[in-house]
Amino acid sequence: MSWRSSCPSLRLRRLLLYFPPRPSTRRTSNDLSSAHKNIMRSLAIVAVLSGALAVLAAPSGPVVDICGTHVDPTEASALEAKFAASKKTIASRAPFPGVVIPVYWHVINAGPDVSDGNIRDCEIVANINVMNNDYAGSGIQFSIKNITRTTNAKWFHSVDQGTTYETAMKRTLRVGGADTLNIYTVAFDEIENPGLLGYATFPMYYEDAPQDDGVVISHLTLPGGALPRYNGGRTLTHETGHWLGLYHTFQGGCDGPGDFVDDTPAEASAFSGCMKGRDSCPQDPGLDPISNYMDYSDDACMNQFTPGQWDRIAAAMSLFRGAGATDS
Repeated sequence: MSWRSSCPSLRLRRLLLYFPPRPSTRRTSNDLSSAHKNIMRSLAIVAVLSGALAVLAAPSGPVVDICGTHVDPTEASALEAKFAASKKTIASRAPFPGVVIPVYWHVINAGPDVSDGNIRDCEIVANINVMNNDYAGSGIQFSIKNITRTTNAKWFHSVDQGTTYETAMKRTLRVGGADTLNIYTVAFDEIENPGLLGYATFPMYYEDAPQDDGVVISHLTLPGGALPRYNGGRTLTHETGHWLGLYHTFQGGCDGPGDFVDDTPAEASAFSGCMKGRDSCPQDPGLDPISNYMDYSDDACMNQFTPGQWDRIAAAMSLFRGAGATDS
């Protein structure tokens, strides 16, 4: 199937959908009732956007937890022991051209409009194009196989990690095996963390919980979305990095093995904005990798994976997702 790849005047279209012009026709009492409902819905949308923008507005500084994909040091050590034991059986070197990951994109919405989360096919294609460009150095490409649309207000507003809504959503919609990327777009506007933009599952989790595998992101983070600083499509790049086996660049802070990638400098904590030259671990070599896709920087500031990250992705793909590096 061919997916439309052009979204003309995307930002203008989104503004018109969130704040539609008044019609000039004569209204009946039913029209006024409907108009009142539309006004109330628009006010609710403005409130949600205002809250999100307030959380994400600061140009730099400590940030809210925009990504929900985390492991504590004990869990990370256990996962890495499993990873290391398996890596002994392969030779993992990126890039590995020819690896095409099938993508099933599940649009969760609360109604028929884009303001309800019912994003257009062309926006999805635009985000996959961004991700293919970002992962070009790995030899991996992502190919849309199907786009589904589900109207479920509870899922749209309330899905979060470990909730019954997430379980029901994934049990109903997820398709494919370990090498298939399922992406879900939701709102994250009725959960405990109002700044959440996305989360994902690590490939090391697949064997024990295949039904949970996938990436969940906010529908506002697609290219041209309504979140300044995070509307370039890089939330999907970041969360898919987790799905492929990468940790945050600030994993573990300044101590220990960090993100288990040798060529990403140590980083004490996440930092928002685009503060080049930051050095939060001065005792370690290198400046903070604020341009790395696995940090929390603005979308416009992100432009890099390292060779070590490519190698880790190659190993994880071979070991846990059945593609990529060749056996030694």
